Amino acid sequence: MIQNSLLNKKFKILKKEFDTISKSISIPKIIYDKIKYKTLLKQYNKIDKWIKYYHEYNKKLSYLHELNDVLEHDSDPEMINIASSEKKNILEEIMSIKNKLLNNNYSSQTSQNINDNHRNAIVELRSGTGGNEACLFVEEILRMYIMYFKQMHWKYKIMHAQKSGSTGYKEIILEVSGSNKKGSVYGNLKFESGVHRVQRIPKTESQGRIHTSAITVAVLPEVQELEMKINISDIKKETFRSSGAGGQHVNKTESAVRLTHIPSKMTVECQEERSQHKNFEKAMNVLRARLFQQELDKRFKERSFQRKCLISTGDRSVKIRTYNYPKQRVTDHRVKKTIYDLTGFMNGNIQKMIDFLKKK
Repeated sequence: MIQNSLLNKKFKILKKEFDTISKSISIPKIIYDKIKYKTLLKQYNKIDKWIKYYHEYNKKLSYLHELNDVLEHDSDPEMINIASSEKKNILEEIMSIKNKLLNNNYSSQTSQNINDNHRNAIVELRSGTGGNEACLFVEEILRMYIMYFKQMHWKYKIMHAQKSGSTGYKEIILEVSGSNKKGSVYGNLKFESGVHRVQRIPKTESQGRIHTSAITVAVLPEVQELEMKINISDIKKETFRSSGAGGQHVNKTESAVRLTHIPSKMTVECQEERSQHKNFEKAMNVLRARLFQQELDKRFKERSFQRKCLISTGDRSVKIRTYNYPKQRVTDHRVKKTIYDLTGFMNGNIQKMIDFLKKK
């Protein structure tokens, strides 16, 4: 049932894109633009092929219902025998078409939309260069996002937090859910993935020199278990006592969970819940999202996308934004856009910048 739901969702997105392209290639202005027309026509033919696959799939489903009706109500042994044989063949054909439809990306726009629409997100913030200043900036960016989530009426929950020795966080992981007219959580937040750089005078700086620090933000799409299967034999599970707030419970039970995915050597910790079982579930969600993102990154690299695709794929290795406190400005380097209201930006007013990135 879940696979059928995913197929229907894919078809709706595909049909919408197909209809848009169909209208576009009939516009005289587009027809006279040979390069644009050729590109759109190529997309049209590609999507048309998959539309036909969907129609074929639905026809075979209808035929399967007819065969089931014969097997259930017909008393003729010969008819039952024929229907039974036909059913076996049609089921194989249905599964073959279904696998094609589920495992293929139909176009760059469509595959991206499928990934973005209706998805919640896991947001990971980590301190980078700059020591204590970077840890403090993680805390400030966390506050910025929380205020943004409130504006968007999204819910969030801390899954894992690692405080620094003095102030701020070395690492914090959030689970964010919700939706509104601006789109899904992941559809908006994916643009935040990357290196965020801050330029300012630290409180501890006696000579008034500007320091540069950096943190990394990783936004991962929330992934359902059916979409990313993980063999439990590939997981090494460790438990330990939680650290931080929590009273006596923290010191008495080993509720915190550390999971290591042996093939990829990827490690995830979760300690915010009092229950070891809940921490395990949350850690699995994070692991699943990271592995899913790793697979997406691999596909994008294999297809040799140009540099501008980093905006949509959320490549975290690239410096995307600078927060300059002396000049009260925030600059996004991907779209070369500067907003001269750093205070408002840090208070969660970041949608304007995200909208610029969506248009790029």
